[in-house]
Amino acid sequence: MEQLDFFDVPSPCIGVCSSDERGYCKGCMRNRDERFAWQTLSSTDKKHVIKLCRQRYRRKMLKGKQPLKPNEDEVSSPQGDLF
Repeated sequence: MEQLDFFDVPSPCIGVCSSDERGYCKGCMRNRDERFAWQTLSSTDKKHVIKLCRQRYRRKMLKGKQPLKPNEDEVSSPQGDLF
């Protein structure tokens, strides 16, 4: 067991709780099932969900739906480094 396994994986939620046209949260890119089951997922499953969120975010950025970097006026999230 690695040292990191002793600590729970933090939720990627950034407080932007609104779904896009595909059903993913616009803030964290989790789907509904992933959001609702977060507290019951194992650390391994949580890490997998975060990996999926990163992939979804990158795909969305490649399609040009949002600017890659947030506006300077926006407050940066402490979890911004997840993506």
